[in-house]
Amino acid sequence: MCGITGWVSYDRDLSAERESATAMTTTMTARGPDAGGLWIRNHAALGHRRLAVIDIEGGAQPMTVETPNGTVALVYSGESYNFAELRADLVRRGHRFRSRSDTEVVLRGYLEWGEAVADKLTGMYAFAIWDERDERLVLVRDRLGIKPLYLWPTADGVLFGSEPKAILANRLARPVVGVDGLRELFSMIVDTRTAFWEGMRQVEPGTVVTVSRNGIRENRYWRLPTADHTDDRDTTIATVRGLLEESVAGQLVADVPLCTLLSGGLDSSAITALAAARLGADGGTVRSCTVEFAEQQEHFVADDWRSTLDSPFAAEVAEHVRAEYHRIVVDTAELAAPETRAAVVEARDMPLGLGDSDASLYLLARAVRARSTVALSGESADEIFAGYRWFHIPEMRDADTFPWLAAMPVEMTRRTGLLRPEVVRALDLETYVRDQYRTALAEVEARPGDSALDARARQVSHLHLTRFLRAMLDRKDRLSMAVGLEVRVPFCDHRLVEYVHNVPWAIRAFDGREKSLLRAATADLLPESVVRRVKSHYPLTQDLAYVTALQQQAAAVLTGESGRRVLELADADAVAKLVDRPAADLGMPDRVGLEQFLDLGIWLDRHDPELRLA
Repeated sequence: MCGITGWVSYDRDLSAERESATAMTTTMTARGPDAGGLWIRNHAALGHRRLAVIDIEGGAQPMTVETPNGTVALVYSGESYNFAELRADLVRRGHRFRSRSDTEVVLRGYLEWGEAVADKLTGMYAFAIWDERDERLVLVRDRLGIKPLYLWPTADGVLFGSEPKAILANRLARPVVGVDGLRELFSMIVDTRTAFWEGMRQVEPGTVVTVSRNGIRENRYWRLPTADHTDDRDTTIATVRGLLEESVAGQLVADVPLCTLLSGGLDSSAITALAAARLGADGGTVRSCTVEFAEQQEHFVADDWRSTLDSPFAAEVAEHVRAEYHRIVVDTAELAAPETRAAVVEARDMPLGLGDSDASLYLLARAVRARSTVALSGESADEIFAGYRWFHIPEMRDADTFPWLAAMPVEMTRRTGLLRPEVVRALDLETYVRDQYRTALAEVEARPGDSALDARARQVSHLHLTRFLRAMLDRKDRLSMAVGLEVRVPFCDHRLVEYVHNVPWAIRAFDGREKSLLRAATADLLPESVVRRVKSHYPLTQDLAYVTALQQQAAAVLTGESGRRVLELADADAVAKLVDRPAADLGMPDRVGLEQFLDLGIWLDRHDPELRLA
């Protein structure tokens, strides 16, 4: 796992822009703490920061191959889990390798197959190739969007990077956020074509972008397919199990310490059990890590979203599969610390206001990194196997909007309670959300013959895999890579996703519960308590000391000098009312409002962007 960046300019000599290219590369140091490299020619500059995972000595980047007609250079982030098979194929075709890395397999795969190398890769990746033979840049992103990749078209080329901060380090990229960026921020609905910052956009998942003197061309090499499903229930369950075993086995390959992120829920427990079985067959043991808040057992109160604590179930799974178990306790003071909040905002390049949810994941990743370089996560099982309640409750599933919005209070999905009235009017979030929903729905390929229920289930699955999941994957990537931890997501193997997406609803939910297929496919590996456990969402602290800290920090912004730009967007009187109320009286929307207020202040101070509300 790494951070990549670069600059292509057809009208200037980039050999004179080493300082700018170095600045762009330096922003990616957290993603790649082990090494850095820079490759510059007249019209192309490629920067790389490396987190060494496979072939520690031989995988340095940028990596180049000299051909009779010019150099081909690569910067690569991610992992190709089928690189051994591809390498063997390339050797048979006459290629000679000088390293054991998957990076060189991708580079030589491009020499053999061109852009079609993307079709042959299984894994998570984002990479850029400068082909000097025809002065062309090729940008490729994995099918599900596990690894991020951003670009900024310029008058004579393009800037690109793993994160916006790499692009913004170049003088050509002005930090401007317009009304659409703010709409994304306050509605929690991601437009997959944009990137929050004006002028910047994402390379969409499953896409190859080619930059040449003739301009920018995009080619989608993968879309979520619609297909007939002819397997019966037992065959479907067995197929899911086989695909999961294959995915986990491939993602256990690493030359550095590896662990699993274990919550005690079905998803992470299944990954941990499958990893334990695979490693155990070779005499190895899997290491697992669980996060818990300090004094959580004392403060815990069950609610509709979290009915049980994670750690007792996680400990039981670890014992059941004979995993090495580490319980990581997050202290409330550290969770609420302004330094932690600033680190999270810096990692995400935008003020999402997800508070202790993001902060605890960041602190978990930092603690895990002290023990492991790679972690396997259960992320995305809910989106793939229909794990959320709104898949199953008709009023939520069938609502004329994104189902997760129908499941949550409007104060949580339209985060405008603390904004100035004129800002709320300019955002017009109702229209924005409605338009985004219509656009997303139009992408769904219907299957002739589907019942009304199957047709809607297909739509809801598609919405989750192309909208909701991408936001979750971006969160996991940014907060883990901020501390140099590579998190792998076995459930995002595209072969598993394609298969389950097309399973009829009667099989996907055959026992009337969430994640029926996953539970049936892995029940024999798990304790009965975990098999029976109802989904519990990612934990949030229930310690009132955290809420009090939010109030104190917000009060300091209102009365101090730092963070004052936030009042261009926020209503000072509305914030003051929350600051003055007893902490125990603040509900979750109030708490989220304060978190976003503080994040906005940090972000505005850090980036000093121009805001355009017209």
